[in-house]
Amino acid sequence: MGNISYGLENRVFVITGGSRGIGLEIARKLLDQKAKVVICGRKQEGLEAAKTKLSGGAGLLTVQAHVAKESDVENLFDKALENFGKIDGLINNVGMNIITSVVDADYLLWQKIIESNLNGTFLCSKKAGQLMRGQKKGKIVSISSIAARRSAPAMGIYGIAKAGIEMMTKVLAQELAPFDIQVNAVAPGMVRTKFSEPFWSNNDIYNQVVKTIPLGRIAEPSDVAHPVLFLCSDASAFITGQTIMVDGGASAI
Repeated sequence: MGNISYGLENRVFVITGGSRGIGLEIARKLLDQKAKVVICGRKQEGLEAAKTKLSGGAGLLTVQAHVAKESDVENLFDKALENFGKIDGLINNVGMNIITSVVDADYLLWQKIIESNLNGTFLCSKKAGQLMRGQKKGKIVSISSIAARRSAPAMGIYGIAKAGIEMMTKVLAQELAPFDIQVNAVAPGMVRTKFSEPFWSNNDIYNQVVKTIPLGRIAEPSDVAHPVLFLCSDASAFITGQTIMVDGGASAI
């Protein structure tokens, strides 16, 4: 895609679930732009591996945190401020799914998926919004999914949570607009990550999915990272409350 400059030098971004997949790629792209990056994850070993892969030096901070726990979220933002002095943007990237139908799901399973996807996004956005409101500037970008708009087998609770994130995006955009804070989301289709590997690694499933995508392939993590960086940049100053579909045209047909 060439060397694209988004003008993000020395800006500070918190990425939840930044130790792998889409979050890791967003972190890599932000570091390439000379931004400062804070990534969180639940497992310290995953964060250590990400630190090695990213080679971010002093521009990268890793914090162990479970975003569905308010105390962990408070600590995450405290550490980010302590290390970098400000927060210019939040990328809500944490996502998890457990394959199940909705009608047969145990309540604790429902709760686990909703907590990680929807509640975690709420807690992080709430904290970031309060901080950004004081500085009267900021960006919040959440990773949604095509599953928020299109029901898919075994993805029901996940899709419900992502649909909630898209409505939260609209609500927060309205609440924070007077403070020059833009809140948007990016909704990918299938992306070649560990998260979706059970689907794209199966040739029959992969071929069925690709038939529904006009561009004829599934997304790579970088296909999602670039729209996120655009929404984090000054180029998107008049865009808020929107969800950008990154699905190769699948939702257009």
